[in-house]
Parts: sequence; structure tokens; C-alpha cells
Amino acid sequence: MIVFKKIKWKNFLSTGNQFINIDLDKSASTLVIGENGSGKSTLLDALCFVLFNRPFRYIKKEQIVNSINEKDCVVEVIFSVGKKDFKIRRGIKPNFFEIYCDDILLNQDASNVDYQKHLEQNILKLNYRSFVQVVILGSSSYEPFMRLRARYRREVVEEILDIKVFTQMALLLRVKNQELTKNVQEIKHKCDLLDEKYNLEKKHFETIKNKNENILSDKEHLLKQNEEDIEKYNSKLSDIDKELGYLKTSISDKTDVDEKVNKLQILEAKLETNILNHKTNLQTLQESDICPTCGQDIKQDVKEIKIAERNAKILKLETGLKDLISETLKAEQRVNAIGTISEKISDLELNIAKINTSIDEINRFSNKVKIEIDEIRTNGSSSKDVYTSLDKLKLDLEETKIQRDKVVEEKAIVDIAREIVNDTGAKTKIIEKYLPIMNQLINEYLQNMDFFINFELNDEFIETIKSRYRDDFSYNNFSEGEKMRIDLALLFTWRAVAKLKNSTNTNILILDEIFDSSLDGEGTDAFFKILNRNLQNENTFIISHKGDILFDKFTNIIKFEKYKNFARLV
Repeated sequence: MIVFKKIKWKNFLSTGNQFINIDLDKSASTLVIGENGSGKSTLLDALCFVLFNRPFRYIKKEQIVNSINEKDCVVEVIFSVGKKDFKIRRGIKPNFFEIYCDDILLNQDASNVDYQKHLEQNILKLNYRSFVQVVILGSSSYEPFMRLRARYRREVVEEILDIKVFTQMALLLRVKNQELTKNVQEIKHKCDLLDEKYNLEKKHFETIKNKNENILSDKEHLLKQNEEDIEKYNSKLSDIDKELGYLKTSISDKTDVDEKVNKLQILEAKLETNILNHKTNLQTLQESDICPTCGQDIKQDVKEIKIAERNAKILKLETGLKDLISETLKAEQRVNAIGTISEKISDLELNIAKINTSIDEINRFSNKVKIEIDEIRTNGSSSKDVYTSLDKLKLDLEETKIQRDKVVEEKAIVDIAREIVNDTGAKTKIIEKYLPIMNQLINEYLQNMDFFINFELNDEFIETIKSRYRDDFSYNNFSEGEKMRIDLALLFTWRAVAKLKNSTNTNILILDEIFDSSLDGEGTDAFFKILNRNLQNENTFIISHKGDILFDKFTNIIKFEKYKNFARLV
């Protein structure tokens, strides 16, 4: 379990040159209050930045440093995992990233990417997406579980169930399988060559043993046959080389296409996020005649203009997204085509190696036959020497067959292991085992919030929602308040499962302004009932504007204020 203890920051967003210190394990429930822009939500951004190098809200990195001091931005968090104490420090201007374990700075020889990977995989054992699903629920940039794509939903659940190790195992086994496939082909080819050579030697021995008068004629015919075989092989090599050159030329754009696909996928994600933000703003504008910023009434003609502008922007973005998806599809088709050609190139190169091996074997054998012919013509040939050579060749063939059987057996084991660790294997079985528990917890939390629906996730994490005397629903059919209840139920469920699995289990839960918009009075009371019943030994932080009606529900209160353009704790 990760036990967060303290966090502090300075020159971060609206905070000045004096550190703001917050004890994260001081109180079971803490209310964070303050006026708009006073720095309440900075706690979320600071925690996400120091752990994952990105703020919780959509803020550009160059905007993180306080715009007045413009330097010395520092965030530091202290937590423990088991018996080890950790301190993470991250800063901008100057840039630095430090990980301390029991007050000892960990080796910083690795790149920042590897250093960050070590923090997420070996210390925290969770990534940003999983962290914000079980620790943080915010009203700004938080993306609820039900709004994630199916593959991202699966990734979050795999992280919570601590089964992403199967994905890593699958990657390792895929590489091992490719290596074994190549080894099987090579050793089978070697075995075939030895078998052919042994049969030739055996035939040669029988010829000598029976004192075949046509032995010289046979050997000369054999040499001629070998020469013809080499000519055929050389002709085949020439054809393969031409085809190989053409294929390699045809995939010269592989690197550019891979980079293009990567950039298109990143751009697609950005466009989708932009469209979602515009649609959210449009919905807010359509549903309210009051400006959310200044609180004044919006004139109808101004509102219609703004709505038209938003709709035009959304249409333009969606058109662009459609074109981008089309372009991505074309690029991915090209990637698949290149992959097919690359596989064909590998097959051709393997054929070349086989042919060259065959030519070498034929040349060696031909040289040996020539020597034997010379010996027969001069001094004759000893059948005993041939028998010894044949016996040794037989032994080599048997050993090669044993090696072949071992490699084939090893590959069969790896194939079975791949079936176990892939998405349809052990992971699916584990997920199927926990799905009933998850669905039971989700419905219990929903009932505790007086939301009486039957909510179920299937093994692809697609929801089925039913209500008595009503038709089937999806998440998007509900109001924002009802969606918030579902989001809270899922959040509490992931935390309960994480605690059960001891995977992404932490002592803190931070909720940003969830009472200020979607939850009504009954929903708020139901939430605190769940909070007091299920999170007694954890530290919950609630950021809210409704401080005056929530004071009596908390054991600790933190207030932020803006003083001389800097955020500070009162």
C-alpha cells in the first residue's frame, strides 16, 4: 500500500516563492475551500506533476512555472511503500527529477524516461491513467472510467488487478517464439542435410564394400550431378537476389510510415479531446443563460452567436477528425503491407542461407568425392576408413535429431505459454473471476446513494444498465448527477478491488468540486454515508465552494486565498 504523508510546492502555478506544505495523512477527512483562482485545485496538479510529470488539468508545461517569478518551480512528495520511505522531487527552471529511497538518492545514470518508468513500474506500480481512476475525481480534466475507450478501460482494470505482468510476459514470449521458429527451421534443414549426406555416404560405403566395378563412373556422375545442382542453386540465388532487391526498395518508406502512424494517432487523441471540450462548453452554454465567469445574464442574440460558433468549430474539428481517421487507416494499411513484405524478405533471406548451406555442403562433398576418386585410381580405397566416416556421420545425425526434438518441444511449450498469457487466456480468466465482485460492489455503492439501477460490466467492460419498469440504458442516457453517482460508485469499487488485490492501493482520495455541480443534497448525504462507512482508515480531501454547509462533516479544514497575486494557505 502507498501511504502518502506530505506534499509541498513553490513557484508552481499561482504559488509564490514560499513553500505550501500539506500533511496528507493528518486527518481522515479534509475540506479544502477558497475563492475561484485561490489555488485549491493546485493540490491535484502538484501531486500528478511530481509523480507523473504532467498536471491533472490540461495545462501546458511552460505554464506550470509561476508567471511572476518564472523560475525555481519545485514540487516534493513523501510517501512510504511497505517498510521503505520515498521522497520524489521534481522541478522546472532548473529542470530536475530525483527519487530518494530511505534518504538515499537512486542512481540517475538512466534517461528521464527510464527513471520515470522505474518510478511507475517498480515503486508506485501504477501509471497516470490508473492513478486518476482510483485516487482523484475532478470536475475539470478528469475523464471518468465510463468515458474511456474499451482498451483504456481494460488497461485500468488490468493495472488494478495487477495482471499487466501477463502483457509483458506475452511480449517476451513472442520474441522467444520468433527465435525458436527460426531455430527449428535451421536445425530441421541441418538434419535433412545430414540425413541426405548419410544416405549418400552409406550408398558410397556399400559401393566400395561390394567392389562395384562402376564405382568410378558413379562418382563421376555424382560430381556432374553436384555441378548441375550448384548451377540450379546459383540460378535460384540470382532470382531471389533480384526479388529481394525489389522488395527492399518497395519498403524504403517503412520508418517514415511508422512515424506518420504514431503522429496521426497522437493527433487523433488530441482532436477527440478538443471535440469533447468544445461539446462540454457548448452544452454548458445551451443549458444556462448566465455567464459562468462573471455571473451576468447572456443576451439571447449573443448566446445564439456563441452557440453557432461552437457548432461550427465542432463541425470543423469532427470533419478534420474524420479525415484524420481516414488518413490513419491508409497509413496503417501501408504498415500492414510493409509487414507482409518484411516477412517475405525474411523468408527469402532464410532461403538464401539454406541454398548457400546446400552449395557449401555439395562443394565439400564434391571435394571429398574427388579425393576418393584420386585414391581409388592410385591406391584404391579402404572400406574401413569409409565405415568409420559413416559411423561418425550416423552419430552426428542422431545428435542433431535429438537437438531438433528438444527445440521443437521447447517451441511447443512456448506456444502453450503464449496461449495462457494472451488476452484470451489467464487475464480473461482472472477478470471473469473478479467481474461479479466488481458488479456487486458497484450496485451496492449505487444503492447506498439511493440510485436503484442494475449496473453490470461485461468482460469487454461495456455496460448494461437496467431499471425496474424501464428499458435498458447506457451511461450516456443519464443526467449529469446520475452519471456522477455512477462515477463515484466505480471509483469506490476500484479502490475496494485495489485494496483486495493490494495493487493500486493508497491512503488518499481527492475529490475536486464534485458537490458543486452534479450531486444534489441527497447524493451528497449518501456520499458521506459511503465515505464514513468504507473509507474510515483513509485520508479524503474534498475541494468545494460549499464550505459553509459542509464544515460539520469534516475533521480538518484547509483554506486557500490569493494574497498579492500569490496563492497561500490561510
